[in-house]
Amino acid sequence: MVPLTWDQIGERLYETGVDHGVLYLPDVAGVYNTGFAWNGLTTVTETPSGAEASPQYADNIKYLNLISAEEFGCTIEAFTYPEEFAECDGTALPEPGVAVGQQGRKIFGLSFRTRVGNDVEGTEFGYKLHLVYGCQAAPSEKAYATINDSPEALAFSWEVTTTPVPVTDYKPTSLIVIDSTVVDPADLASLEALLYGQAAVEPALPTPDAVITLFAGP
Repeated sequence: MVPLTWDQIGERLYETGVDHGVLYLPDVAGVYNTGFAWNGLTTVTETPSGAEASPQYADNIKYLNLISAEEFGCTIEAFTYPEEFAECDGTALPEPGVAVGQQGRKIFGLSFRTRVGNDVEGTEFGYKLHLVYGCQAAPSEKAYATINDSPEALAFSWEVTTTPVPVTDYKPTSLIVIDSTVVDPADLASLEALLYGQAAVEPALPTPDAVITLFAGP
């Protein structure tokens, strides 16, 4: 048996950064077949909840633990957002430049990329793609402040809850993560062509089943 070792060269991994944000809007069938680049994305904070233990007692002992359903949420922070996100933020645009607030909030999908680094290649070692489904943004606070000698850009922030989508042979999920340092590069390129679009093909967010099938190989 090989003894355990720690902190070997090339194995000191870490994650950092966020980029390549994309907003996806569903059609009437719930298919995320239209994507828009999300510029100015600064932070995505993943906030899973649930999975709490509910102890059950019998025969004067702790008999078992029942675990509550796990839910996925996140907080999106950005300096700006795609115009198409307005309907996801409860804003209607009846005319160009005219915004009507307090409207219904449309479901959306999201993808973004985080860097995976190590002690040899730094942040060029790889990255992870995060695919989020069934998102719905809650109303958010916006603080407009006077310009002074220490100006700061207004940062938008949205609390997002999700509704899981089906996955064959697994429980429904709102999150899929793909690690570029593990998966086949050709399969990863095929997925990115779907996510970001290519000539004559609109960017789209494939279902979890489609993502899994893509990496399943022949």
